[in-house]
Amino acid sequence: MNKIYTILVLLVFSTTISTAQNKDTKKADDLYKRLQYTDAAEAYQKLLKKGKGDRYVFEQLGNSYFYINDTKKAETYYKRVVKGNNVKSETVYNYAQSLKANGKFSDYNTAMKQFAELAPNDSRAKEFMKNPNYVPKLMEKQPKFSATNMKDINTEYSEFGGIMVGNDFYFSSARNTTRRKYGWNEEPYLDIYVAENVGGTIKNAELLKNKEVNTKYHEGNMAITADGKRMYFDRNDYYRGKYDKSEEGVNQINLYYADWVVGEWKDVQSVAFNSDEYSVGHPALSPDGNTLYFVSDMPGGKGHSDIYKVSVSKEGILGTPERLGDHINTEGKEVFPYIDSNGDLYFSSTGHMGLGGLDVFYAPAEGTGFGAPKNVGLGINSSDDDFAFIYDSATEEGFVSSNRAGGKGSDDIYTTKKLEPLCEVELIVQVVNEYTKAPIAGARVDLYDKLGNKLGTKTTGDDGNVTLIAECEKEHEVQAVATNFESNAIDVEMASDVTLNKTISLRPIEDIIVDDKVVLNPIYFDLDKSNIKPKAAFELDNLVALMKKYPNMVIKVESHTDIRATPEYNMALSNRRAQSTVQYVISKGIDKARISGEGFGESRPEVACGSNCTEAQHQKNRRSEFIIVER
Repeated sequence: MNKIYTILVLLVFSTTISTAQNKDTKKADDLYKRLQYTDAAEAYQKLLKKGKGDRYVFEQLGNSYFYINDTKKAETYYKRVVKGNNVKSETVYNYAQSLKANGKFSDYNTAMKQFAELAPNDSRAKEFMKNPNYVPKLMEKQPKFSATNMKDINTEYSEFGGIMVGNDFYFSSARNTTRRKYGWNEEPYLDIYVAENVGGTIKNAELLKNKEVNTKYHEGNMAITADGKRMYFDRNDYYRGKYDKSEEGVNQINLYYADWVVGEWKDVQSVAFNSDEYSVGHPALSPDGNTLYFVSDMPGGKGHSDIYKVSVSKEGILGTPERLGDHINTEGKEVFPYIDSNGDLYFSSTGHMGLGGLDVFYAPAEGTGFGAPKNVGLGINSSDDDFAFIYDSATEEGFVSSNRAGGKGSDDIYTTKKLEPLCEVELIVQVVNEYTKAPIAGARVDLYDKLGNKLGTKTTGDDGNVTLIAECEKEHEVQAVATNFESNAIDVEMASDVTLNKTISLRPIEDIIVDDKVVLNPIYFDLDKSNIKPKAAFELDNLVALMKKYPNMVIKVESHTDIRATPEYNMALSNRRAQSTVQYVISKGIDKARISGEGFGESRPEVACGSNCTEAQHQKNRRSEFIIVER
């Protein structure tokens, strides 16, 4: 969303500019204060080339790149700032968000902990500290929505938003190259466009040819009443030919409305609570049209931008704005509200726990307000900015805007569709010492389906715990591996819609030594096969671990078959099995001089059942044993 922070995120970034400015920094700072971050970054870079880079310049560069969503460059410059003393907590937070957007989740956790130390009462810090590993958990979950790029209307420029009114699709775009470029991102100013639904495909986008609505400045998000008679929209503070600025020289975003008169939007009016000193925008209407929601950075808010609501009378008169509660609004940015036909709230936020940049959140209607927000998850959300989510709960379809990889332009609009629900279960596994019951840190825990496909892997923390996400009502196997312990596995059948807690106990690796043998769980082979199966490899890894711990240990592998086929064939088959076992152990770093193998065919059955063996008994006879030759 690298070009709509001014027009649509509706906030003036407050940055303390040094009073000891000199001629070299003044030009860059002036561009920065005017929110022309692309030009400001170039000016600060020139200072670096002159050898005048200091902490202040690095922070300004980090902010400039962060605000135009170049998180890789932002990370580079923030990194030089956050290690110093007296660093601003918000700078550390922006650094953390850059790391998260760049996929550096471990570094993100470290930066967020630093942020939490600097701002322990910040709701963003509190929410993170409650669940510092939430990002991997979100990434593991299956997407609940599909997202398909609307290639018929997206361009190389920014397109975002989108509402359907009959067969008309209204959205915002910067494609009008006849307009002058905007200093924030060097793209043309935004206009409102209208496309049409043709046989289920939205295409044929055209500029809304209405000079009362589309001016020479930005026009952005919009909401239209159910009867189609009134449109609320936001644009620069430009009204009746007058372009107003705040005391700091910043032109704000204001909220306007127009009425549909004889086939055209007419009589544009400014809402009563607009101001030259703060921004108001992102309109959204309740299903009954009696409440207008919007976003503002007006005084009295909690964060950079908050979501507000205001009553709408039958005559269309707006009441007094009321900010939504602190469980919705954070110290970050809450933007792009939308209310579906059930009265549920969707919005985007940088303050709630997301995957990177702006994420879409859902808060169910509860009484006169909304419940606790939840991340909508993958599909709608990505590691980039995801916003302007519109959802029809009847058709389970909608739209979302994003600057994610793979799009046509800097911001693109996507159609979304709810996927068939996939039942998932949270599985909490603790790995412990079988005898002391002490948790084992650093153990690797792998999740497999019953076909042997690895579904995920985690490493236990100091408490010995990992959290895995698995499909419910299916059988899984969970394996645990830890240094100096015998590996172990358990079968788990996931119930429906519950959190399961399981424990895997590991014995010290020495316990697999019994008299003159290394006793593993049976190493089974398929009928007439000599290849090492995944379960066999899991067991043989215990032998490898033991031999690495005892470097003088020498092992002889003795392999056996069942009585099917001829004795000559079975002898040859058992030799192949012995050699495949030996080769597996050698492949794991064990010297070939320390392990040998021999096949005994059907001559030494585990179960002497003759021609009356069951399949299970045949399998027991197809085995390998491990004799300790030297210790």
